[in-house]
Amino acid sequence: MNQIIFEDTRRVVEKVDFSLLRNKTILLTGATGLLGTHFLATLALLNEGGADNKVFGVCHSEPEPHTTEIAERGGLYLLRNPVGFWLSSDVIIHAAGYAQPVLFTKSPAATIKVNTTTTDQLLNNLNKGGKFLFISSSEVYSGLGGLVTETSIGNTSPLHPRACYIEGKRCGEAIVNAYRQAGVDAKSARLSLAYGPGTRKHDKRAMSQFIEQALVEDKIELKYSGREPRTFCYISDAVEVLWQVLLHGTQPVYNVGGESVTNMAGVAMDIARYTGASLTIPTEESVLQGAPLVVSMDLSRIREEFGKRDFIGLTEGLNRTIDWQRGLYK
Repeated sequence: MNQIIFEDTRRVVEKVDFSLLRNKTILLTGATGLLGTHFLATLALLNEGGADNKVFGVCHSEPEPHTTEIAERGGLYLLRNPVGFWLSSDVIIHAAGYAQPVLFTKSPAATIKVNTTTTDQLLNNLNKGGKFLFISSSEVYSGLGGLVTETSIGNTSPLHPRACYIEGKRCGEAIVNAYRQAGVDAKSARLSLAYGPGTRKHDKRAMSQFIEQALVEDKIELKYSGREPRTFCYISDAVEVLWQVLLHGTQPVYNVGGESVTNMAGVAMDIARYTGASLTIPTEESVLQGAPLVVSMDLSRIREEFGKRDFIGLTEGLNRTIDWQRGLYK
C-alpha cells in the first residue's frame, strides 16, 4: 500500500530544496493523520538519502501498520501523546487535531486546546534558530464568499457550530505570529481540502466515506445535495507547498490549496463512475449545517514565491486515492 505514498513523496523530494534538513531534531504532531503520514514519508526518504535527522512523530492514537512501516523505513520514532510534545527540537510541524467536522465538533474543548495552548507549548520547545509550521485551515475564512487572500479573515460568531475549530485556528495563528514578532521563524499555512492516499479506515471526511461506501457496499448515498463548489488539493501538492513554506517561506501566513473545482455531488459521481458503484443524490437542495460558503483561495503568494504551477488533477488524484483505499478494505 505504501508504494502509492512513496511515489507521491518522491515527487515532493524532487521539487523542494531540503538541504536545510540535515542532522536536525524534528518533531511532527499529528503523525498518523493524512498530512502527518506524508510528512513522515518525506522524512523517511530523506534519511534513506543520508540526511541523518532524528525524527519524532507524535501520535494521538495507535499507529496503523502503514504508518509504522513508513517510520521503520526511515528510522523514525513514533511516540504517543503527551510525551512527545515536550521534546526540544530544531524543527516543529504542528499538524495535530481533527480535520474532520464530524470529529472536531464532538470534542470542542480539546479542539480549541490543541490549536492554542499546545501550539504555545510547542513553540516554547523550539530550539533557538529553529523553524516552526502551524497547519491552519481555510475555515478561518468562514462567513466569506468569493476569492480570499491571506489578508482576509472570516466573520463568523464564536457561537458558530464549528467555532471550536474556526476560532482555535485563528487564535493559533495569532500565537504563532506573536512568536514570529519576537524573532522566531514561525509560519502558518491555511490548508484547504487536501485529499489523497494515507487515511485510516473509516475516515469521516466526505470523500473518504464515498469511497468506502463504493468499495464496501457497491453504492454511494449522499445525505445532502452537495451542490456547493469546492476546490480540492491532492496531498502531494499540499505537502510540497507546506515544506516550501516551512523551509523557505518569508511571509507569516500562506494559502495552501489546489485548482480542482467541483462539488461533493460531482466527487461522488466521479467515484461512482471509477468504481462502478450506484449513486443516490437527494433531489431537494440541502446543505450540511455550518458548512463553509463558497470560498476560493488566492494562491498568488505560493505561485510567486515558490513557482508552484503544476497541480495533480482530480481524475488522477481520485484514482490514486481509490487505489489506496482498495488496500484498506480488500
